[in-house]
Amino acid sequence: MAVAGLSPGQTGDFFVCDFFAPNPKHDLASMEHPLFSLSTRPDRRILNYTHNETEVTVTPSVKGRATIFDADILIFCISQLMAAINAGRKTARTLTLTAHDLLLATGRETSGDSYRRLRDAFERLAGTRITTNIATGDRQVTTGFGLIEAWEIVRKTRAGRMVSVTVTLSEWLYRAVLSKSVLTLSRDYFSLRKPLERRIYELARKHCGRQRVWRVSVEVLLKKSGSTSPRRVFRAMMREMIKADKLPDYQLTELPGDIIEVTARDKDPQVIERGLAPVTLEQGRALMPGADIYALEAAWRAGLTRIPANPDQAFLAWLATAPDI
Repeated sequence: MAVAGLSPGQTGDFFVCDFFAPNPKHDLASMEHPLFSLSTRPDRRILNYTHNETEVTVTPSVKGRATIFDADILIFCISQLMAAINAGRKTARTLTLTAHDLLLATGRETSGDSYRRLRDAFERLAGTRITTNIATGDRQVTTGFGLIEAWEIVRKTRAGRMVSVTVTLSEWLYRAVLSKSVLTLSRDYFSLRKPLERRIYELARKHCGRQRVWRVSVEVLLKKSGSTSPRRVFRAMMREMIKADKLPDYQLTELPGDIIEVTARDKDPQVIERGLAPVTLEQGRALMPGADIYALEAAWRAGLTRIPANPDQAFLAWLATAPDI
């Protein structure tokens, strides 16, 4: 029931997910660092990850660590919130969503078993605890939190199938959304059924935004992926992925020296590689305070089909329209 004086999509302290097919979004931290398990079985190992100055410890519950497929719930919530923000609507950290819409939006079946698996995913997301110094917005503090703070089935069918669910995101993740520290994913992301394919796509999307080509050693890629496979097994899986060539938007190539090259598909190299002036980036930060300017630049470049006559001016004009990134 709507409350008088509140904008559409918000009821009290709740945000109602009612955007139809918004562009899927994921937060930058989850794309950059291995927060989610790639295992298809309950993963009860504690993950300790350090890269450069970033430290992450992920502690699972007895249900196991949240998986990369469980993250679809967060992607759905982030996508709805970003659509609301770009439409000028108020948002809240607690969202009310329809389970059926969530399943459809993330490419899942709507059978009874799918609802049971969805409930399991909520439990793993709520039970998985993260301690990290990853910055969201303009804050970098060491903090501990669950991927979601709480969830509740609001309404069921007579057969016990969930219909309406409320989800309260962690303050850490909600802050990332408000600062627009997110990137748009290909809708084909949800059709990737192998966990490692999803993870490599996320890394490609994160690192190829500002350049046409990203080259990374197998050793570093193994670490950033979060895979627990030995390097030789991981290398074999990467070769299989290269041969299958299923990643949306990106192509993988193996180079000498144990290097994997990631190339953006169907992009004019000049469009990708022509850099923006430092003063342009500073002006962009002033236009979008708190946002990750490099994520914004990546989203802008991803939509280019030709070289603008004045890339710096074009980028600032794009920012001024409050783009749906």
